[in-house]
Amino acid sequence: MVATLFIDGTWRQASDGGAHDVHSPHDQRVVATVSQATNTDVLDAVAAARASFDSGVFTSWTFKERSALVAKIADLLERDADLVARKESDDTGKRFIEAQYDIADVIATFRHFANLGAKERERSVDVGLAHVTSRIVHEPLGVASLIGPWNYPLLQIAWKVAPALVAGCSFIVKPSELTPQSAVALMKIIEEAGTPKGVANLILGPGSVVGTPLINDPRVDLVSFTGGLTTGQTIMTAAAKTIKKLALELGGKNPHIIFADADLDAAIDNAVTAAFLHSGQVCSAGTRLLVERSIHDRVVNEIVRRAGQIRLGGPDDVMAETGPLISAAHLRNVTEYVEKGIAEGATLLVGGKRSEALEHENGWYFLPTVLDNCVTTMNCVQEESFGPVMTVEVFDTEAQAIALGNDTVFGLSGGVWSSDSEKAARVAGALRHGTIWVNDFGPYRPQAEWGGYKQSGIGRELGEHGLGEYLEIKHIWTNNSPSRSGWFSDPAQGESQ
Repeated sequence: MVATLFIDGTWRQASDGGAHDVHSPHDQRVVATVSQATNTDVLDAVAAARASFDSGVFTSWTFKERSALVAKIADLLERDADLVARKESDDTGKRFIEAQYDIADVIATFRHFANLGAKERERSVDVGLAHVTSRIVHEPLGVASLIGPWNYPLLQIAWKVAPALVAGCSFIVKPSELTPQSAVALMKIIEEAGTPKGVANLILGPGSVVGTPLINDPRVDLVSFTGGLTTGQTIMTAAAKTIKKLALELGGKNPHIIFADADLDAAIDNAVTAAFLHSGQVCSAGTRLLVERSIHDRVVNEIVRRAGQIRLGGPDDVMAETGPLISAAHLRNVTEYVEKGIAEGATLLVGGKRSEALEHENGWYFLPTVLDNCVTTMNCVQEESFGPVMTVEVFDTEAQAIALGNDTVFGLSGGVWSSDSEKAARVAGALRHGTIWVNDFGPYRPQAEWGGYKQSGIGRELGEHGLGEYLEIKHIWTNNSPSRSGWFSDPAQGESQ
């Protein structure tokens, strides 16, 4: 029987014996069979996390001790990097080399938070009174539900687990049911590293089954979720009942602005990568191209040529440049998205359909697609496809480029290309997005905060603030020469002075 739930320090099956097959998006073969948790299992995991937190078994550790634990997890991940990458590649269908890059980023994330947690986290406040000591201290927030997506399964979980451990929280991890294997591998490493019983728990299954108690249970203090806007809105509504703290990263529709004075060769090459990396299944993908009118034809014609040459393939295809979509349902969604865009008046220049190549017949492959003649009123411009679909709009002035770039309910990321550094800085400053790349698109480092404006979410991951999401801030005022306050008169003691 399958025992891939980790609850209160024990690997166990689902309480009803339920299991779920995981299929490769590349060829539909079964790559794993995992337990599928029940509501009872989730409640057990929440109870274990709550009990461990309240017992002080982990909160009693110092920041430096917890940071050392996280550093050890990084070392163990490095030891098992290729094994974990293989699981990630199997689940997502992405190329094995891409999965290796992702696991390297996971390791870097754990090392970042290990280093950050080792720093002094207490500060004194000068209140102007010699007899008073005033301190600001940081304490673990409590029990956290950590819910991850399927596109970067372990990386997005690592952004949550690493700071939760450094902070001293207890938690329940819930990866996507489509991509659970790397989370199972991580939990085994967390156990091996010596994490106290009940601190780290793993639940597997669809959000429709296991998500509700992770969000609603009053014993949970924080919900950190990466995923779609609709689910994020549901979480916010549910969390309001118990005033939980939330950290939400809900995707984006990210403008990629190219001015006529840009290095066009570099801009075009980066635009292709920004839109079609991982078949567009990236929350920060630059799939909304805004190009100055005078260079429209030159830029778009070259992007179309490049897009038509992108080689699709599975995890072990050494010639492949990007892989399949995650599921049949997602393939249908992307197909309908393109069809609706064309119906709205967009012009299909390349792609727009499922790959018909024989080697892709069993997988969910969609051709890199460019839709031209788009305007902001179109759904294809405002909505996130989460697929390899670029929409193209034109602008004439700097002010128009800014207005178009901000004409979205989202605000996760954006890019600006210009050889005029002052103009680029003005545009970057005016765009209402959490990350702006200038003459680049896509790179990030764990040392820098990540998160969105507007409906792209609330809170931040990574950087220093990424740790702060898992901490409570307490002010401790100590009067070292206690005396009567003298505020109210006390006849028994005489008049107050």
